[in-house]
Amino acid sequence: MFHKILIANRGEIALRIIRACKEMGIKTVAIHSDVDQEALHVSLADESICIGPAASADSYLNMKAVISAAQVADADAIHPGYGFLSENAEFAEICEQCGVTFIGPSAESMRLMGDKISARKTVTAAGVPILPGANESVETTEAAQKIAESIGYPVIIKASAGGGGRGMKIVHSPASLANALATARTEAQAGFGKADVYIEKFCERPRHVEIQVLGDKHGNVIHLGERDCSIQRRHQKLIEEAPCPLLTPELRERMGACAVAAAKAVNYSSVGTVEYLLDTDGSFYFMEMNTRVQVEHPVTEMVTGVDIIKEQINSAAGLPLRYQQSDIKISGHAIECRINAEDPEKFTPFPGKITGYHTPGGMGVRVESAMYDQYTVLPHYDSMIGKLIVHAETREQAIKRMASALDEYIIEGIKTTIPFHQKMMAKKEFIDGDFDTNFLERTKI
Repeated sequence: MFHKILIANRGEIALRIIRACKEMGIKTVAIHSDVDQEALHVSLADESICIGPAASADSYLNMKAVISAAQVADADAIHPGYGFLSENAEFAEICEQCGVTFIGPSAESMRLMGDKISARKTVTAAGVPILPGANESVETTEAAQKIAESIGYPVIIKASAGGGGRGMKIVHSPASLANALATARTEAQAGFGKADVYIEKFCERPRHVEIQVLGDKHGNVIHLGERDCSIQRRHQKLIEEAPCPLLTPELRERMGACAVAAAKAVNYSSVGTVEYLLDTDGSFYFMEMNTRVQVEHPVTEMVTGVDIIKEQINSAAGLPLRYQQSDIKISGHAIECRINAEDPEKFTPFPGKITGYHTPGGMGVRVESAMYDQYTVLPHYDSMIGKLIVHAETREQAIKRMASALDEYIIEGIKTTIPFHQKMMAKKEFIDGDFDTNFLERTKI
């Protein structure tokens, strides 16, 4: 087992990793930018090292600075959390070259699943269903027209290296195809450094359902059931829950088996998530694989009792999985609300000083946050400042528990998305489970 782990991240995920390491008897090193000196992860880690100025490119994304910090601190592993360098195959390779363990999958696995065109090819060979479309980069309008005509409109153009909705365009008719293709390629080049895009059939009203997988370096892979992440705005998840209220045990087993097959196809040896679109007829299609721990991992932990961060660290250390598939049981229902420092009406960032702070408590209530009273939310980083998670015996009880917890959650001095979540917990469609990924585009909250 590692003796010291450097955490190449900040905020709540850095705290989450520190807590897991403390329970495992592993020393921790926090890195931080100069404006993050007062951050909670800095004070709670055993050591801390400033690695640069506020801009992420000069600090948390500065690979040389991160590696140098690990060497100075004599850390034998680096945990990247999510975001920043967590899915950077080059960084994983550099870690290996420098004799530091990257706590995540191999660089090869990341590259295969990080490029969505190669991912489609890989999972197809493994027997995982995908949406009709092209498994090649589309560069010309003529090629795009042939594909669109063969699979039928509407279609969606996606960046091969994309994520978060960038480089993604929905096309409903031939008239708008050429412009959408050009725009998508331009956005892809600007956002990801490569203009490669592909085309697939657009699923009109799908649910976003993902399967959590665990793999080790001995060829073992299992899944921990699913999460429903369909409540989104601009392709950004806002509410996640486990299990999905629509899935039958049989469908869960099929989706889980496909996720395990996809992971095994790339020799996956860490925690990861296979994301699907679930159609109204019960058909499901591979969308992508996230080769890191997810923001929403706590809801899976709540219903399975598995500590995902500890298992990720164990796998990176070369230990075999402690669980078999038959050990995994889903118990009760969990919901997570992402709390962002944003204007809840406009969903625009709202940084500033927190002048009052109180977290909710009680049975089945969990708060993952690095906030505290008088802390200043910085404008330089992601606006998510916390996650509120609840667990109860049933979905109905979980919604009521979440509504109560949200009423208790006090954050003064800045605007947050708590009012949005309060409205959602009272929304009939959400309570009834009658929603899809486009729900917020159609519904005023």
